[in-house]
Parts: sequence; C-alpha cells; structure tokens
Amino acid sequence: MSTSAFPGERPDRLEEECAVFGVFAPGEDVARMTCFGLQALQHRGQESAGIAVGDGDTIMVAKDLGLVTQVFDEASLAALDGYVAVGHARYSTSGAAASWEAAQPHISAIDEVLIALAHNGTLVNTNEMRARLVGEGVQFRSGTDSEVLAKAIGQVTQETHHLRNGIRRAMEVVTGAYAVVLASPDSLYAFRDPNGIRPLCIGQLPDDRGWVVSSETCGLDIVGASYVRDVAPGEIVRFNAAGMTAEQGVPALKPAACIFEYVYFARPDSVIDGQSVYQARRNLGRILAQEAPVGADLVLGVPDSGVPSAMGYATESGIPYADGIVKNRYVGRTFIQPTQAMRQLGIRLKLNPLPSVIRGKRLVVIDDSIVRGNTSKQLVQMLRDAGAAEVHLRIVSPEVLWPCFYGIDTDTRDQLIAATMTLEQMNEWIGSDSLAFVSLDGLRASVPDVSHPGFCEACFSGDYPVNIPEAMAKKSNLDARCSDGRSAETPL
Repeated sequence: MSTSAFPGERPDRLEEECAVFGVFAPGEDVARMTCFGLQALQHRGQESAGIAVGDGDTIMVAKDLGLVTQVFDEASLAALDGYVAVGHARYSTSGAAASWEAAQPHISAIDEVLIALAHNGTLVNTNEMRARLVGEGVQFRSGTDSEVLAKAIGQVTQETHHLRNGIRRAMEVVTGAYAVVLASPDSLYAFRDPNGIRPLCIGQLPDDRGWVVSSETCGLDIVGASYVRDVAPGEIVRFNAAGMTAEQGVPALKPAACIFEYVYFARPDSVIDGQSVYQARRNLGRILAQEAPVGADLVLGVPDSGVPSAMGYATESGIPYADGIVKNRYVGRTFIQPTQAMRQLGIRLKLNPLPSVIRGKRLVVIDDSIVRGNTSKQLVQMLRDAGAAEVHLRIVSPEVLWPCFYGIDTDTRDQLIAATMTLEQMNEWIGSDSLAFVSLDGLRASVPDVSHPGFCEACFSGDYPVNIPEAMAKKSNLDARCSDGRSAETPL
C-alpha cells in the first residue's frame, strides 16, 4: 500500500523497484504476452513501462512513463514483431528522476548487434563501474545502474565476441542485487546475483511453444506458462532455438532472498522460492496473534497486503474478521497532482472506513509495515473519526531499523521511525491504543519450509549480505557493514 503516490512525496512504505518479464516463443505474439505479463506484475513498479522485441536480425523497443496500459495499445504492440521479448515496469528509488532515458529496457550496441536489458534490483558499486566505463569512452544517457550493467555487458561482449562471456564478466565485477532478463535479436537470457536477493522464475508454455521468465509466478500464470523452477543465484540461463541451457556464471554465495517479498512486495497468488506468499501471510497473522494478543471485537486488515494476515490473526485469536476498510482500487500512482486540499486528505485518497462496521468497536488492525509512521498515524485517526472505540495496531513485519541498498526505496536511517523511537514512543505518536510488531523469529517461521535457501533480513537486523560502499553507507547515516566481515569498498 503506497499512500504517498504523488510527485515530490516520499512514500510511507517500502517500495519495490521493478518488475522484469521475458519471452522466447517463435510463432507467438511475444509483445502482447509481455504486455500481459507486465500487467500482472504492475504492483512492482508504476512509474514507467517498456518492451523490447527481437526478430532474429535486430531489436525494437517501445517505452514511456506511465502504467503498462497507458504506454501500450494495439498499434504499439502490433509494431513490435518478433519472437523474443523482454519487458520492464519501473518504480524509481529516491533521488532517481522519472525520465524516458531511465525507463527500461536499456538498449546497448555491440558492434552492429543490439541487446535489450531489463533489471530488477540495485547495484552498490555503480559509481565505480560508471567512472571506469566513462574513462574507457562509454557514453551514458541516464543515471541508472541498469544502464551501467547493460554497457558493461556490451563492452566485454564486443571484446570477446560472445554474449555469455559478456554477461559472465559483468557478473564478476558488479555487486549488489540483480534479477535480469536480456534479449539479443535471437535469444533470451536470464541471470541473477550470487545471493539471489531479488526473485526470478522460469516457466514453459504448453506444447513446448516457448519459455517465459518472470519476477513472480503470477506473471507466468497470466500467459498460461507452467512454473519450471527459479533462476539459481549466480546462474545464467539462455533460451533460443536449441532450447534452454544453463550454466553457473559466478559461484553462488550465501543465499539471501528478500524476506519482505512475503510481507508485502509479491502478489499473494505468487510463489517465491517454492513458498506460497498467501500462506506465508496467513501464517504471519496467526503467529502475531500468539505473540501479541489483545482483547477486541473485530480484526481488520489494511488492504491489500494486510488482509490475509488479518484472516490468520482472526482464526488464531477467535476474534471475528470484518471488512471495515475499503480500498479505492482505481487510485494508483498518477502523474496528475491533486489540489493541496485533496493532498491533506492523505490516506483517504486510497482507503475509506466503513463506520457502520466499526462504530463503537474495539479493533485489531493488521498492517504490513511501518516505515516513517505518517500513514499509520493517519490510519488510526481515520478509524477513530469513523467511531472506533479502540484501535490496536498489529504489524506483520518486525521494526524496520535499517535502509535497504538492494532495490527497495527507503529513507536514511534517521527517518525510519523505529530507529529513532521506542515502541512506547511510536505508539504514543501514532495514537494507537497499543502497538506490536511480529518478531524476526516469527517472520522466519511464517515461511515454514526448511528447504528454503535463506533470507536477506537487513532492513530488520542490519546484517547486510553484500558489501555496502562507505560513501553509500555514510549518505544513509549508518556505518558500513557486511555479514562476512569484508571491507565496505567493493573492488572493480
């Protein structure tokens, strides 16, 4: 739920940066399939959308600012003719301006051959890489780390005349989080950082008609592809006329899949690393009811991500669940600013309470997270204005104490409310009758399969699985740290 969705405003939620989608399917309308795939993944990015298509000889790209349905229509899709495609939906991190140049896929030339790259995540050694490439004569059109990655691949490929060598070499020198789909005129590639921080899965179309790669399984579902497996950390997978081939691009490191996918980012009908997102959210509510019980009349979930957890809380606690908050599903990210008077309405632009349901009731309200606390404060006041007798706020993630550097938009540490206030101070400032967060152990237990490879929990624990350069750490007001004890600076 992002309630500060207007230009110039800081969102009061952790925001996923991007969605990626790729298709290799000769004889199919790959541009249209990619468009539908991006629509299924629209929750991961609403700033811009783009699709690039290869026809065996060259690559064509169409991209622009806006939602997928605003960028593409029948005419623009019909102009993208080919059999391999990559698509991207973007949400920019703080400080990254919305622009056509920053929209993806990024195009890079390798002699006379074009490649198109779509990236989800954030590289932490972008500045060093960019400086080196600029020094070698490479020109850039945007300020994104994704373009740095595309240019790095293109440069090495130009030297070795082998695209997989270019991808492998780039994976050896970049650090951070990346789940990438890349199209050459006749092949689709997918690769993932060695910690597997951001998700990426593979699907197959019926009757061996082709292959699909998606940030989430809901992208596979919408085009009728069957889930095959996830792209492994550090792996390069290629799809072309010879079928699917896979190789290890760089050695896999300590598995660190983003645990916040299960809390908020992913769609509830997706499966991430073999785990049902919906079931994890139900489990979170159940565990939170055990850890933080309270006497109340109704359990409410803040739409959408808080609803499955609210159902789990209600089932475990025996307190009835009710739909007491209605979400306006047609108010998403927009480039039309409301008036100042409308902006003061804040959360009411997205959510509205049902007084007939909540008036006079003691409420347990389940939400996914608290970042700065402004949205929670507005939510509690809105429910009191609608007649709630008590509002007990329960959060199905631990306190967000540390910024994320791997593809999620967070403030500096001094702007994270849990890093600057005690639980009692947060409860008083927000205005709730009580406030509780699920424990980190409880969050881990919500994904019960012991075969899960492992999580990145840095936003809760400060234990960063990938080196954070000193300059980046200072900018975010924290000491550089790394779980394996290496120095903060990443060598080129």
